[in-house]
Amino acid sequence: MDYYKELKESLECAVSYVRGDKSRCRTTVRELPVTEYKPADVARVRLALNLSQRGLACVLGVSPRTVEAWEGGKNAPNGSARNLLYLIDNNHDLVQQLVA
Repeated sequence: MDYYKELKESLECAVSYVRGDKSRCRTTVRELPVTEYKPADVARVRLALNLSQRGLACVLGVSPRTVEAWEGGKNAPNGSARNLLYLIDNNHDLVQQLVA
């Protein structure tokens, strides 16, 4: 194994990446657990954003009845909705970008 050659190749890839050439790069995706949102959590996020159920539904791309079901404990957010809830819960400025 030629460590010098591998190190040189890695550095060349890094320089290419910094210069904007992403074709030689490899991206690694880590799956992180996202918080489970219980009915009270959904309501807390909505109220912190000063949104109605209809407003939160618009931001998340779901129906107002879905938000109502989440807050009523009939269903729980999953998948993309849960990820979006997590993001807007941690960065309220994202709401403006999502509805702009």
